[in-house]
Amino acid sequence: MKAIIAIFIALSITLFAATETELERAYAKEFAYLKAQKTMLTQRLQTIKESQNKNLSQIKTELSALQNIVLQKNAQSEKLSDDLFRAHQNSQLITDDTALIESVMMQSTSALKPYGIDVEVNPDNYQDALANIFENTNTLISRLSTLRSESGKFYVADGSEKEGTIIHVGNIANFGISPDASGALVPAGSGKFKVYNAPEATATASALLKNDLSKPLNIFIYENDAKEIDDVLEKTTFDIINSGGIIGWVIVVLGLVGLLLAILRSVFLISASSTAENLAKSTLTKLLEGNVESALEYLKDKKGSTARVLKATLRNLDRDREHIEDIVAESILHESGRLDSYGSAILVIAAVAPLLGLLGTVTGMIATFDIITEFGTGDPKLLSGGISIALVTTELGLIVAIPVLMVGNLLSGWAERVKDHMEHSALHLINEYNKQR
Repeated sequence: MKAIIAIFIALSITLFAATETELERAYAKEFAYLKAQKTMLTQRLQTIKESQNKNLSQIKTELSALQNIVLQKNAQSEKLSDDLFRAHQNSQLITDDTALIESVMMQSTSALKPYGIDVEVNPDNYQDALANIFENTNTLISRLSTLRSESGKFYVADGSEKEGTIIHVGNIANFGISPDASGALVPAGSGKFKVYNAPEATATASALLKNDLSKPLNIFIYENDAKEIDDVLEKTTFDIINSGGIIGWVIVVLGLVGLLLAILRSVFLISASSTAENLAKSTLTKLLEGNVESALEYLKDKKGSTARVLKATLRNLDRDREHIEDIVAESILHESGRLDSYGSAILVIAAVAPLLGLLGTVTGMIATFDIITEFGTGDPKLLSGGISIALVTTELGLIVAIPVLMVGNLLSGWAERVKDHMEHSALHLINEYNKQR
Protein backbone atom coordinates (compact mmCIF):
# COMPACT_ATOMS: atom_id res chain seq x y z
CA MET A 1 0.00 0.00 0.00
CA LYS A 2 2.73 2.36 0.91
CA ALA A 3 4.50 1.48 -2.28
CA ILE A 4 1.46 2.33 -4.35
CA ILE A 5 1.12 5.66 -2.62
CA ALA A 6 4.72 6.45 -3.16
CA ILE A 7 4.46 5.60 -6.86
CA PHE A 8 1.37 7.84 -7.18
CA ILE A 9 3.13 10.68 -5.52
CA ALA A 10 6.12 10.35 -7.78
CA LEU A 11 3.94 10.28 -10.88
CA SER A 12 2.09 13.45 -9.67
CA ILE A 13 5.31 15.29 -9.11
CA THR A 14 6.54 14.34 -12.55
CA LEU A 15 3.25 15.40 -14.18
CA PHE A 16 3.17 18.80 -12.42
CA ALA A 17 6.77 19.48 -13.30
CA ALA A 18 6.10 18.93 -17.02
CA THR A 19 3.03 21.17 -16.89
CA GLU A 20 4.86 24.06 -15.19
CA THR A 21 7.54 24.03 -17.89
CA GLU A 22 4.99 24.27 -20.67
CA LEU A 23 3.19 27.13 -18.90
CA GLU A 24 6.41 29.02 -18.53
CA ARG A 25 7.08 28.64 -22.22
CA ALA A 26 3.57 29.85 -23.05
CA TYR A 27 3.90 32.82 -20.74
CA ALA A 28 7.30 33.68 -22.13
CA LYS A 29 6.02 33.49 -25.66
CA GLU A 30 3.02 35.69 -24.80
CA PHE A 31 5.25 38.16 -22.94
CA ALA A 32 7.54 38.44 -25.94
CA TYR A 33 4.58 39.11 -28.21
CA LEU A 34 3.14 41.75 -25.89
CA LYS A 35 6.54 43.37 -25.54
CA ALA A 36 6.84 43.58 -29.29
CA GLN A 37 3.36 45.10 -29.48
CA LYS A 38 4.25 47.62 -26.79
CA THR A 39 7.40 48.63 -28.61
CA MET A 40 5.49 49.05 -31.86
CA LEU A 41 2.70 51.06 -30.15
CA THR A 42 5.25 53.24 -28.40
CA GLN A 43 6.93 54.03 -31.68
CA ARG A 44 3.59 54.81 -33.32
CA LEU A 45 2.62 57.03 -30.35
CA GLN A 46 5.91 58.88 -30.62
CA THR A 47 5.37 59.32 -34.34
CA ILE A 48 1.83 60.64 -33.78
CA LYS A 49 3.00 63.06 -31.06
CA GLU A 50 5.71 64.41 -33.31
CA SER A 51 3.22 64.82 -36.12
CA GLN A 52 0.70 66.51 -33.83
CA ASN A 53 3.34 68.84 -32.37
CA LYS A 54 4.39 69.79 -35.84
CA ASN A 55 0.77 70.44 -36.88
CA LEU A 56 0.05 72.35 -33.66
CA SER A 57 3.09 74.56 -34.19
CA GLN A 58 2.00 75.24 -37.74
CA ILE A 59 -1.55 76.01 -36.60
CA LYS A 60 -0.26 78.40 -33.90
CA THR A 61 1.83 80.17 -36.50
CA GLU A 62 -1.15 80.51 -38.80
CA LEU A 63 -3.40 81.65 -35.87
CA SER A 64 -0.87 84.28 -34.83
CA ALA A 65 -0.76 85.54 -38.39
CA LEU A 66 -4.55 85.67 -38.53
CA GLN A 67 -4.68 87.53 -35.20
CA ASN A 68 -2.26 90.09 -36.52
CA ILE A 69 -4.38 90.51 -39.61
CA VAL A 70 -7.53 90.94 -37.43
CA LEU A 71 -5.78 93.53 -35.25
CA GLN A 72 -4.69 95.40 -38.33
CA LYS A 73 -8.22 95.30 -39.70
CA ASN A 74 -9.66 96.49 -36.35
CA ALA A 75 -7.19 99.33 -36.17
CA GLN A 76 -7.99 100.26 -39.74
CA SER A 77 -11.73 100.06 -38.96
CA GLU A 78 -11.34 102.32 -35.89
CA LYS A 79 -9.32 104.78 -37.93
CA LEU A 80 -11.97 104.80 -40.62
CA SER A 81 -14.68 105.28 -37.94
CA ASP A 82 -12.77 108.21 -36.44
CA ASP A 83 -12.29 109.69 -39.87
CA LEU A 84 -16.00 109.28 -40.57
CA PHE A 85 -16.94 110.87 -37.23
CA ARG A 86 -14.61 113.81 -37.86
CA ALA A 87 -16.04 114.12 -41.34
CA HIS A 88 -19.55 114.26 -39.86
CA GLN A 89 -18.38 116.83 -37.31
CA ASN A 90 -16.76 118.93 -39.97
CA SER A 91 -19.88 118.67 -42.08
CA GLN A 92 -22.07 119.74 -39.12
CA LEU A 93 -19.69 122.59 -38.30
CA ILE A 94 -19.73 123.71 -41.89
CA THR A 95 -23.54 123.58 -41.87
CA ASP A 96 -23.72 125.50 -38.58
CA ASP A 97 -21.19 128.05 -39.73
CA THR A 98 -23.07 128.47 -42.98
CA ALA A 99 -26.34 128.99 -41.09
CA LEU A 100 -24.62 131.44 -38.72
CA ILE A 101 -23.08 133.36 -41.59
CA GLU A 102 -26.44 133.48 -43.38
CA SER A 103 -28.10 134.72 -40.16
CA VAL A 104 -25.41 137.37 -39.73
CA MET A 105 -25.86 138.38 -43.33
CA MET A 106 -29.63 138.65 -42.92
CA GLN A 107 -29.40 140.62 -39.67
CA SER A 108 -26.66 142.86 -40.99
CA THR A 109 -28.44 143.71 -44.22
CA SER A 110 -31.72 144.39 -42.38
CA ALA A 111 -29.92 146.50 -39.72
CA LEU A 112 -27.94 148.52 -42.25
CA LYS A 113 -30.77 149.04 -44.71
CA PRO A 114 -32.55 151.80 -42.66
CA TYR A 115 -29.31 153.80 -42.88
CA GLY A 116 -29.24 153.55 -46.67
CA ILE A 117 -26.55 150.86 -46.82
CA ASP A 118 -27.26 147.96 -49.20
CA VAL A 119 -24.94 144.97 -49.07
CA GLU A 120 -24.82 142.50 -51.95
CA VAL A 121 -24.49 138.92 -50.72
CA ASN A 122 -23.07 136.19 -52.93
CA PRO A 123 -23.94 132.74 -51.50
CA ASP A 124 -20.80 131.33 -53.12
CA ASN A 125 -18.49 133.93 -51.61
CA TYR A 126 -19.44 135.19 -48.16
CA GLN A 127 -15.98 136.52 -47.38
CA ASP A 128 -16.27 139.62 -49.54
CA ALA A 129 -19.77 140.33 -48.19
CA LEU A 130 -18.55 140.01 -44.60
CA ALA A 131 -15.65 142.33 -45.26
CA ASN A 132 -18.06 144.85 -46.83
CA ILE A 133 -20.45 144.57 -43.86
CA PHE A 134 -17.67 145.11 -41.29
CA GLU A 135 -16.34 148.07 -43.21
CA ASN A 136 -19.77 149.74 -43.52
CA THR A 137 -20.59 148.93 -39.88
CA ASN A 138 -17.39 150.53 -38.59
CA THR A 139 -18.09 153.61 -40.67
CA LEU A 140 -21.67 153.76 -39.41
CA ILE A 141 -20.61 153.30 -35.78
CA SER A 142 -18.08 156.09 -36.10
CA ARG A 143 -20.74 158.37 -37.57
CA LEU A 144 -23.45 157.48 -35.02
CA SER A 145 -21.14 157.82 -32.01
CA THR A 146 -20.47 161.48 -32.66
CA LEU A 147 -22.40 164.67 -31.97
CA ARG A 148 -23.69 165.92 -35.31
CA SER A 149 -26.21 168.48 -36.58
CA GLU A 150 -28.38 168.50 -39.67
CA SER A 151 -31.45 170.25 -40.99
CA GLY A 152 -34.72 168.47 -40.47
CA LYS A 153 -38.35 168.63 -39.40
CA PHE A 154 -40.04 167.80 -36.13
CA TYR A 155 -43.42 168.24 -34.48
CA VAL A 156 -44.35 170.51 -31.58
CA ALA A 157 -47.02 170.13 -28.91
CA ASP A 158 -49.90 171.49 -31.03
CA GLY A 159 -49.15 168.93 -33.78
CA SER A 160 -47.68 171.37 -36.27
CA GLU A 161 -44.45 170.55 -38.09
CA LYS A 162 -41.47 172.84 -37.70
CA GLU A 163 -38.27 173.10 -39.69
CA GLY A 164 -35.00 173.61 -37.86
CA THR A 165 -31.78 172.02 -36.77
CA ILE A 166 -31.73 168.53 -35.38
CA ILE A 167 -28.79 167.65 -33.14
CA HIS A 168 -28.08 163.94 -32.96
CA VAL A 169 -26.39 162.64 -29.83
CA GLY A 170 -25.06 159.42 -31.27
CA ASN A 171 -27.99 157.21 -32.05
CA ILE A 172 -29.71 157.42 -28.66
CA ALA A 173 -31.05 160.96 -28.35
CA ASN A 174 -32.03 163.97 -30.46
CA PHE A 175 -32.56 167.66 -29.84
CA GLY A 176 -34.50 170.02 -32.05
CA ILE A 177 -33.94 173.77 -32.39
CA SER A 178 -36.17 176.16 -34.32
CA PRO A 179 -37.22 179.79 -33.87
CA ASP A 180 -40.60 178.67 -32.48
CA ALA A 181 -39.71 175.71 -30.29
CA SER A 182 -36.64 173.91 -28.98
CA GLY A 183 -35.99 170.95 -26.72
CA ALA A 184 -35.45 167.23 -26.55
CA LEU A 185 -36.98 165.15 -29.32
CA VAL A 186 -38.68 161.81 -28.77
CA PRO A 187 -40.03 159.32 -31.32
CA ALA A 188 -43.46 160.14 -32.69
CA GLY A 189 -43.76 156.92 -34.69
CA SER A 190 -42.77 156.01 -38.25
CA GLY A 191 -39.30 157.52 -37.81
CA LYS A 192 -40.62 161.01 -37.00
CA PHE A 193 -39.84 163.04 -33.87
CA LYS A 194 -41.65 165.51 -31.64
CA VAL A 195 -40.62 167.94 -28.92
CA TYR A 196 -40.87 166.39 -25.48
CA ASN A 197 -42.59 168.39 -22.75
CA ALA A 198 -39.41 168.94 -20.74
CA PRO A 199 -38.67 172.69 -20.55
CA GLU A 200 -35.27 172.10 -18.91
CA ALA A 201 -34.05 170.40 -22.10
CA THR A 202 -34.24 173.69 -24.07
CA ALA A 203 -31.05 174.97 -22.46
CA THR A 204 -29.32 171.68 -23.24
CA ALA A 205 -30.32 171.94 -26.90
CA SER A 206 -28.87 175.46 -27.13
CA ALA A 207 -25.65 174.34 -25.41
CA LEU A 208 -25.24 171.38 -27.79
CA LEU A 209 -25.77 173.67 -30.78
CA LYS A 210 -22.78 175.71 -29.51
CA ASN A 211 -20.87 172.47 -28.78
CA ASP A 212 -20.79 173.42 -25.11
CA LEU A 213 -20.51 170.23 -23.05
CA SER A 214 -19.48 171.85 -19.77
CA LYS A 215 -22.88 171.39 -18.10
CA PRO A 216 -24.85 168.21 -17.39
CA LEU A 217 -27.15 167.22 -20.24
CA ASN A 218 -30.90 166.95 -19.76
CA ILE A 219 -31.25 164.12 -22.21
CA PHE A 220 -34.02 161.73 -23.16
CA ILE A 221 -32.67 158.35 -24.33
CA TYR A 222 -34.91 156.25 -26.56
CA GLU A 223 -34.53 152.69 -27.79
CA ASN A 224 -35.79 153.05 -31.35
CA ASP A 225 -37.62 155.66 -33.39
CA ALA A 226 -40.37 153.36 -34.68
CA LYS A 227 -42.46 153.35 -31.49
CA GLU A 228 -44.19 156.53 -30.38
CA ILE A 229 -43.49 157.80 -26.87
CA ASP A 230 -46.38 159.52 -25.14
CA ASP A 231 -45.91 162.79 -23.31
CA VAL A 232 -45.79 162.70 -19.54
CA LEU A 233 -48.98 164.24 -18.23
CA GLU A 234 -49.51 165.28 -14.65
CA LYS A 235 -52.30 163.26 -13.16
CA THR A 236 -55.02 165.11 -11.35
CA THR A 237 -56.89 163.70 -8.39
CA PHE A 238 -59.76 162.86 -10.72
CA ASP A 239 -57.39 160.92 -13.00
CA ILE A 240 -55.97 158.95 -10.08
CA ILE A 241 -59.42 158.03 -8.79
CA ASN A 242 -60.64 157.21 -12.29
CA SER A 243 -57.69 154.84 -12.82
CA GLY A 244 -59.03 152.79 -9.91
CA GLY A 245 -62.23 152.03 -11.77
CA ILE A 246 -65.70 151.75 -10.24
CA ILE A 247 -64.26 150.35 -6.99
CA GLY A 248 -62.09 153.45 -6.62
CA TRP A 249 -65.11 155.72 -6.94
CA VAL A 250 -67.05 153.59 -4.42
CA ILE A 251 -64.20 154.01 -1.92
CA VAL A 252 -64.12 157.77 -2.50
CA VAL A 253 -67.90 158.07 -2.05
CA LEU A 254 -67.65 156.06 1.18
CA GLY A 255 -64.87 158.37 2.34
CA LEU A 256 -67.02 161.44 1.63
CA VAL A 257 -69.96 159.85 3.47
CA GLY A 258 -67.69 159.07 6.42
CA LEU A 259 -66.38 162.65 6.40
CA LEU A 260 -69.94 164.02 6.32
CA LEU A 261 -71.01 161.77 9.21
CA ALA A 262 -67.92 162.77 11.19
CA ILE A 263 -68.72 166.48 10.66
CA LEU A 264 -72.34 165.99 11.72
CA ARG A 265 -71.33 164.07 14.83
CA SER A 266 -68.66 166.65 15.65
CA VAL A 267 -71.23 169.47 15.44
CA PHE A 268 -73.60 167.54 17.68
CA LEU A 269 -70.89 166.77 20.25
CA ILE A 270 -69.67 170.37 20.20
CA SER A 271 -73.18 171.54 20.97
CA ALA A 272 -73.65 168.93 23.70
CA SER A 273 -70.32 169.57 25.43
CA SER A 274 -70.52 173.40 25.23
CA THR A 275 -73.94 173.60 26.89
CA ALA A 276 -73.42 170.85 29.46
CA GLU A 277 -71.15 172.73 31.87
CA ASN A 278 -73.04 176.04 31.80
CA LEU A 279 -76.40 174.32 32.06
CA ALA A 280 -75.31 172.26 35.06
CA LYS A 281 -74.00 175.32 36.92
CA SER A 282 -77.12 177.38 36.20
CA THR A 283 -79.44 174.56 37.25
CA LEU A 284 -77.55 174.07 40.53
CA THR A 285 -77.76 177.82 41.22
CA LYS A 286 -81.52 177.82 40.62
CA LEU A 287 -81.94 174.77 42.84
CA LEU A 288 -79.95 176.22 45.72
CA GLU A 289 -81.55 179.68 45.49
CA GLY A 290 -85.10 178.45 45.12
CA ASN A 291 -86.46 174.95 45.01
CA VAL A 292 -86.90 172.04 42.67
CA GLU A 293 -89.81 173.67 40.88
CA SER A 294 -87.81 176.79 40.00
CA ALA A 295 -84.99 174.63 38.68
CA LEU A 296 -87.43 172.61 36.58
CA GLU A 297 -88.96 175.83 35.32
CA TYR A 298 -85.51 176.98 34.27
CA LEU A 299 -84.91 173.72 32.34
CA LYS A 300 -88.36 173.68 30.80
CA ASP A 301 -87.32 175.41 27.59
CA LYS A 302 -83.83 173.86 27.44
CA LYS A 303 -83.07 171.13 24.93
CA GLY A 304 -80.30 168.61 24.66
CA SER A 305 -79.10 165.47 26.38
CA THR A 306 -77.75 167.26 29.46
CA ALA A 307 -81.04 169.13 30.00
CA ARG A 308 -83.06 165.89 29.79
CA VAL A 309 -80.77 164.09 32.27
CA LEU A 310 -80.95 167.03 34.72
CA LYS A 311 -84.76 167.13 34.39
CA ALA A 312 -85.01 163.45 35.22
CA THR A 313 -82.69 164.00 38.19
CA LEU A 314 -84.71 166.97 39.58
CA ARG A 315 -88.03 165.14 39.31
CA ASN A 316 -86.74 162.34 41.53
CA LEU A 317 -84.68 164.26 44.12
CA ASP A 318 -87.06 163.28 46.90
CA ARG A 319 -86.47 159.54 46.39
CA ASP A 320 -83.73 157.53 48.09
CA ARG A 321 -80.15 157.81 46.88
CA GLU A 322 -79.91 154.42 45.23
CA HIS A 323 -83.13 154.93 43.29
CA ILE A 324 -82.00 158.36 42.06
CA GLU A 325 -78.67 156.98 40.84
CA ASP A 326 -80.49 154.24 38.91
CA ILE A 327 -82.69 156.88 37.28
CA VAL A 328 -79.62 158.96 36.34
CA ALA A 329 -77.90 155.89 34.85
CA GLU A 330 -81.05 155.01 32.92
CA SER A 331 -81.35 158.56 31.57
CA ILE A 332 -77.72 158.63 30.47
CA LEU A 333 -78.13 155.21 28.83
CA HIS A 334 -81.19 156.55 27.02
CA GLU A 335 -79.17 159.54 25.76
CA SER A 336 -76.26 157.34 24.67
CA GLY A 337 -78.10 156.49 21.49
CA ARG A 338 -78.16 160.16 20.51
CA LEU A 339 -74.56 160.80 21.60
CA ASP A 340 -73.33 157.73 19.68
CA SER A 341 -75.17 158.74 16.51
CA TYR A 342 -73.23 157.89 13.34
CA GLY A 343 -70.34 156.43 15.39
CA SER A 344 -70.95 152.86 14.27
CA ALA A 345 -71.43 153.94 10.66
CA ILE A 346 -68.10 155.82 10.71
CA LEU A 347 -66.23 152.80 12.09
CA VAL A 348 -67.93 150.50 9.57
CA ILE A 349 -66.73 152.75 6.74
CA ALA A 350 -63.21 152.66 8.21
CA ALA A 351 -63.33 148.85 8.20
CA VAL A 352 -64.92 148.43 4.76
CA ALA A 353 -62.65 150.88 2.88
CA PRO A 354 -59.46 148.74 3.00
CA LEU A 355 -61.50 145.62 2.18
CA LEU A 356 -62.80 147.37 -0.92
CA GLY A 357 -59.20 148.31 -1.72
CA LEU A 358 -58.24 144.65 -1.43
CA LEU A 359 -61.16 143.73 -3.68
CA GLY A 360 -59.91 146.25 -6.25
CA THR A 361 -56.42 144.75 -6.00
CA VAL A 362 -57.72 141.25 -6.69
CA THR A 363 -59.91 142.53 -9.53
CA GLY A 364 -56.99 144.40 -11.08
CA MET A 365 -54.69 141.39 -10.89
CA ILE A 366 -57.34 139.18 -12.50
CA ALA A 367 -57.69 141.72 -15.32
CA THR A 368 -53.91 141.86 -15.70
CA PHE A 369 -53.57 138.09 -15.96
CA ASP A 370 -56.43 137.95 -18.45
CA ILE A 371 -54.56 140.43 -20.64
CA ILE A 372 -51.31 138.48 -20.26
CA THR A 373 -53.12 135.29 -21.28
CA GLU A 374 -54.55 136.93 -24.40
CA PHE A 375 -51.76 139.29 -25.52
CA GLY A 376 -48.66 138.25 -23.58
CA THR A 377 -46.28 140.64 -21.80
CA GLY A 378 -44.83 142.40 -24.84
CA ASP A 379 -46.62 145.73 -24.39
CA PRO A 380 -46.61 147.16 -20.83
CA LYS A 381 -49.38 149.62 -21.77
CA LEU A 382 -51.85 146.76 -22.01
CA LEU A 383 -51.07 145.80 -18.42
CA SER A 384 -51.26 149.33 -16.98
CA GLY A 385 -55.05 149.31 -16.60
CA GLY A 386 -55.21 146.24 -14.38
CA ILE A 387 -52.15 147.33 -12.40
CA SER A 388 -53.70 150.78 -11.82
CA ILE A 389 -56.84 149.20 -10.41
CA ALA A 390 -54.74 146.87 -8.27
CA LEU A 391 -52.60 149.63 -6.75
CA VAL A 392 -54.85 152.70 -6.76
CA THR A 393 -57.77 150.99 -5.02
CA THR A 394 -55.52 149.79 -2.22
CA GLU A 395 -54.10 153.28 -1.86
CA LEU A 396 -57.55 154.88 -1.81
CA GLY A 397 -58.81 152.31 0.70
CA LEU A 398 -55.98 153.12 3.10
CA ILE A 399 -56.31 156.88 2.52
CA VAL A 400 -60.00 156.66 3.51
CA ALA A 401 -59.64 154.08 6.30
CA ILE A 402 -56.79 155.62 8.30
CA PRO A 403 -58.23 159.13 8.93
CA VAL A 404 -61.83 157.88 9.26
CA LEU A 405 -60.73 155.31 11.84
CA MET A 406 -58.79 157.92 13.79
CA VAL A 407 -61.62 160.46 13.68
CA GLY A 408 -64.18 157.79 14.58
CA ASN A 409 -62.23 156.73 17.67
CA LEU A 410 -61.64 160.34 18.72
CA LEU A 411 -65.33 161.13 18.41
CA SER A 412 -66.23 158.00 20.39
CA GLY A 413 -63.87 159.10 23.16
CA TRP A 414 -65.39 162.58 23.06
CA ALA A 415 -68.90 161.13 23.41
CA GLU A 416 -67.78 159.08 26.43
CA ARG A 417 -66.40 162.23 28.07
CA VAL A 418 -69.72 163.99 27.49
CA LYS A 419 -71.55 161.08 29.15
CA ASP A 420 -69.15 161.18 32.10
CA HIS A 421 -69.72 164.93 32.47
CA MET A 422 -73.50 164.46 32.45
CA GLU A 423 -73.24 161.78 35.12
CA HIS A 424 -70.93 163.95 37.18
CA SER A 425 -73.28 166.95 36.88
CA ALA A 426 -76.31 164.90 37.93
CA LEU A 427 -74.52 163.38 40.94
CA HIS A 428 -73.14 166.78 41.94
CA LEU A 429 -76.67 168.19 41.80
CA ILE A 430 -77.94 165.38 44.04
CA ASN A 431 -75.10 165.84 46.52
CA GLU A 432 -75.59 169.60 46.80
CA TYR A 433 -79.34 169.19 47.20
CA ASN A 434 -78.89 166.65 49.99
CA LYS A 435 -76.54 169.01 51.80
CA GLN A 436 -79.27 171.68 51.90
CA ARG A 437 -81.92 169.39 53.32
